[in-house]
Amino acid sequence: MAHIIPFRGTLYDQATVGSVREVVAPPYDIIDAAGQKALHDRHSHNIIRLELGTDKPGDSTGDNRYTRAAAALREWLKTGAMKRDAQPALYYHTIEYRPPDSAADAPVKVLRGFLVTTKLEPLDSGHIYPHENTRAAAKTDRLNLLEACRANLSPIWLLYSDPQNAVLDLLENTVKGVPARIDFRDDEGCRQQLWAVTDPAVLKQVVDLMESKPLFIADGHHRYETALNYQRARRQQASGTSSGLHPYDSVLMLLAPLEDPGLTVLPTHRVTTTPLPPYERLKSQLSEKFALKEFPFTRNDKSAVRAQFIESLRNLGRTAPTFGLSVRGLASYVVLTLLPAHRPDSGASPRTKLDVSLLQQLVVPVLCPTQQEQEAIVYTKDDAEALDWAQDGPGTGALLLNATKVSEVQAVAVAGERMPHKSTYFYPKPLTGLVINVMEG
Repeated sequence: MAHIIPFRGTLYDQATVGSVREVVAPPYDIIDAAGQKALHDRHSHNIIRLELGTDKPGDSTGDNRYTRAAAALREWLKTGAMKRDAQPALYYHTIEYRPPDSAADAPVKVLRGFLVTTKLEPLDSGHIYPHENTRAAAKTDRLNLLEACRANLSPIWLLYSDPQNAVLDLLENTVKGVPARIDFRDDEGCRQQLWAVTDPAVLKQVVDLMESKPLFIADGHHRYETALNYQRARRQQASGTSSGLHPYDSVLMLLAPLEDPGLTVLPTHRVTTTPLPPYERLKSQLSEKFALKEFPFTRNDKSAVRAQFIESLRNLGRTAPTFGLSVRGLASYVVLTLLPAHRPDSGASPRTKLDVSLLQQLVVPVLCPTQQEQEAIVYTKDDAEALDWAQDGPGTGALLLNATKVSEVQAVAVAGERMPHKSTYFYPKPLTGLVINVMEG
């Protein structure tokens, strides 16, 4: 089902640009304006100049951040700042990290996977499964960039099932004892390592092992749908010309096993930014379907009470849909546990059973009854950040969730359903700029 294609990756030449740490970037959709500027200022060849360029006064159809990105890529290839590998490869990649909010002495986890191009398949093909809804504006932006640069600058992250770990065992044995081609600690302290695997026999084994496996999109739904739109446009342009597989028929992916203990899924919390109804009214409405447990705090014990509140949210969430609530001006945190009478029955669809679906259906409309208010909600994976935004601004309230399980994501995808927007946050995110896929055609 998964038709992977080893490819000639394009990588930074460290002899020319220096440390790879200075030229890579996080995924574009988690970079705020300050982070964008910092990365632009960090290095003249930072990948942000391609992936998330800046708008300028007087931009036009022929001169804008997309055309400037394409020009910069051509220049970097010409000067040797980036070079294309001579042999087809797949790129074994590991990320050592500690999950956010974990103790300093917590065990290190290792996410393992490999970067490769993979044949594009329609999302209803039964070969590649999405799990989350997308928004049109993000796809337009990514399509403009793809059309200008004709390159995949960042990998789409997909998961496959491999309980026996056959694929990664093969790759690990292949690179054992070989120094990593890229090895550094990124801004979050994660150790990033990358090896190029070029042995034709090993590549064929991996291709064959992956052939029967369906893929599940973990992160990058917008970019996958954009790649499909780009493929459709290029096929229309090439109508009547040569058949066969073209560069635009595949896309750059990071593939990792969904059974990998190094995989972490974080919740994506909601923070309201519009005025909320008085808490007593919220309490009255929410009490119809939820058991409410309040955690009052003072200035002196706020930190300790917050920890108790988070612990209660996590513990109660193991057996019932449970959410956390914080409201600006209310000196109390609140845990909401859905009453048994209002929980989905066992025959409900996988999407209906999700905590995030229940939150969107039963809680969000109480705080934000209008579509405009709901569209003003902002998101964060960080518990403390969500609560701080609610208490001190710019937010007016916070809704905390427990993390969606990988098995739940898989069940929703296989059922042909889509989760609400911003349902999952797979961690750690693969960096942009380690390897890019420059298309020849």
